Amino acid sequence: MAAGAAASAVASASDRGARAAAVTIALAWHVAIALPAVLVAWPDLAAPAVVGVGWLVTAAVGGLAGVRLLRGAPLPARRLAAVLLLVDAAVFAAAGERYLFTTANWVWSGLAWFFVLVLWRRPVRWLLALLGAHAVIALGELLGHGATDPADLTRYAMYVYGTSSLPVAVFVGAAAIAALARDRAVIAAAAGAVAAERVAAERAREDRRSRLALVSGTAEEVLADLAAGHADPADPEVRRRCVLAAARLRRLIAESDDVPDPLLHELRAAADLADRNGLPIEFIAIGVPPELPVAVRRRLADPLTAALADARRWARLTVVAGPDEVVVSLVTPDHDRPHATGPPAAHDEAGPVEQVHERDGEIRWTQTRWQRT
Repeated sequence: MAAGAAASAVASASDRGARAAAVTIALAWHVAIALPAVLVAWPDLAAPAVVGVGWLVTAAVGGLAGVRLLRGAPLPARRLAAVLLLVDAAVFAAAGERYLFTTANWVWSGLAWFFVLVLWRRPVRWLLALLGAHAVIALGELLGHGATDPADLTRYAMYVYGTSSLPVAVFVGAAAIAALARDRAVIAAAAGAVAAERVAAERAREDRRSRLALVSGTAEEVLADLAAGHADPADPEVRRRCVLAAARLRRLIAESDDVPDPLLHELRAAADLADRNGLPIEFIAIGVPPELPVAVRRRLADPLTAALADARRWARLTVVAGPDEVVVSLVTPDHDRPHATGPPAAHDEAGPVEQVHERDGEIRWTQTRWQRT
């Protein structure tokens, strides 16, 4: 939907220049060419008042259409087209036979541009229909005055072609350019989206590869010691190292799961592993974490994962989340073994992640905290 809106904006911007050109041509022709011709021929017109009122009505229609077009606002095209056709018929009748093929009969050469204005962005068949009606009105006046000589009919055909071809070309050309700009914008947006997805996928793959190398290195070191006989499976320290490697691997796997709350999912995975290893653990979640980058989730979860691998007797894991802050805490009984730590506190584009660890001889308290900046 965003790509469609962007494409429409590009098409509108491309169309704006053509709209301005059409408005300028119509109004300039109406004022600079038609008006002086009407004023010069005024005394000899068959019904000068009708020609003058028709000129004013058309100017008003053109002004309204021009303002609406330049602002990108919709137009009542059918009503305005009907008004222009009435003016067309009235001015042809009011100009008289003497001025039938002169500039004083200004609807011949100028009215087609106003058809273009009121029908802008409509199908081209609408414009062709109006120009056809315009030609029929002109032919009716020609026949009504008895101007049926081959020379008059030839002049009529030349007028119809000459006054219609350029407005039609501008109308069709503007529509074609806007459509081309829209199509190119859609293609560019799609190509940009594909490129962004490719870059994101490549970054995610490299990130997971480096993370997997880190976790695998920990697991490989333990397994190599066991295979070489340098480590005793009954040794609590060796077991702790195995639990820590398994917890990190489990959390890495959980990162790729498509779930509503990735952080809670990853922490539950670590808690489930601790529970399977016989550690009674209480998991409490308050609030819903906002969408966080993978790097932030790792910095929030890794220190707790490491502390869980070192926990004894029981553990309580708590998550308190809000739109702009997430706090993850782990409380476990204290014991003499040094505390295993996760990655150091760091900053991410989404905000800083802080880590705190305290112990008082009875409990150990580990906390990570993210706050939006």
